[in-house]
Amino acid sequence: MARRSAPLLRRLVSSPPAALGGGVARRTVTYMPRPGDGNPRAVTLIPGDGIGPLVTGAVRQVMEAMHAPVYFESYEVRGDMPTVPPAVIESIRRNKVCLKGGLATPVGGGVSSLNMQLRKELDLYASLVNCSNFPGLPTRHQDVDIVVIRENTEGEYSGLEHEVVPGVVESLKVITKFCSERIAKYAFEYAYLNNRKKVTAVHKANIMKLADGLFLESCREVASKYPGIQYNEIIVDNCCMQLVAKPEQFDVMVTPNLYGNLVANTAAGIAGGTGVMPGGNVGQDHAVFEQGASAGNVGNENILEQKKANPVALLLSSAMMLRHLQFPSFADRLETAVKRVIAEGKYRTKDLGGTSTTQEVTDAVIANLD
Repeated sequence: MARRSAPLLRRLVSSPPAALGGGVARRTVTYMPRPGDGNPRAVTLIPGDGIGPLVTGAVRQVMEAMHAPVYFESYEVRGDMPTVPPAVIESIRRNKVCLKGGLATPVGGGVSSLNMQLRKELDLYASLVNCSNFPGLPTRHQDVDIVVIRENTEGEYSGLEHEVVPGVVESLKVITKFCSERIAKYAFEYAYLNNRKKVTAVHKANIMKLADGLFLESCREVASKYPGIQYNEIIVDNCCMQLVAKPEQFDVMVTPNLYGNLVANTAAGIAGGTGVMPGGNVGQDHAVFEQGASAGNVGNENILEQKKANPVALLLSSAMMLRHLQFPSFADRLETAVKRVIAEGKYRTKDLGGTSTTQEVTDAVIANLD
């Protein structure tokens, strides 16, 4: 009996896991929820201006198709409004999470930026933009995988401007120890939790010795507490040159407000375009997810009339949102479907070299959901 059983045991021990399950691969435990974690979550939705309603509509269709445990409270907000309506702020405070399309900001005169109002009102101090290559999408540089983490509430965006005398305007750049330390902590925590190897601080401390000097001092203090993560510094003008020449050298980048906007849009353009780069703004209690790079986030009249806006960036941002809400399997399904569509190359909008409409790309993503 024992001799007859030995060959069978050897076959079982040497067999791959799929064979043990009758040809079906075993699932690994990726997330162990607490009771009630599967309840649908309310998300505040701001379709926004221009192409915003198109791309947020794409997200809603995909969420419905995959039966994601979220539902939307939609509010009409336009960039030319004097302020964000109180009901919208109240909704975000209640739901903790918001998904938004682009809001147009008047250039020069006019009302102040509603994007900045949201960030300050909700203290969304960290902006995060993922800039990485996609298989099947050709770019000048390969192996680009950059995360730009930008301080979101002060710096040149403080909004402190006044005319001293006619023809002379003073604009104040505000840098504080508190805000610099917390954005540095966020960058290093992100690197640590996501197995990133390096954090680069971007600055102009050779000229703005006090303001950017304080930012660097804060980054150095935080870096000393993370000896396992490499830390370096780069002047912002050299950073831009290095980005377009050798972007693969960068990993996580932490920046003051204005530099982060420039660096994120540059990195997005290098990695494949602003239409495919996701992002979000996060604070202690709230998070707002939107297209990562601001360039082109409201589109133009031609794209709007032809309904050929690229929904990929906001779809990937909504995957980030699902992961933030602790629905990782839904986030994985959505990301996988989007990447399959990009890799296949059959359905692409004009910015990616194709002719597809927003709806055609959306339908392709839905068809690729597992």
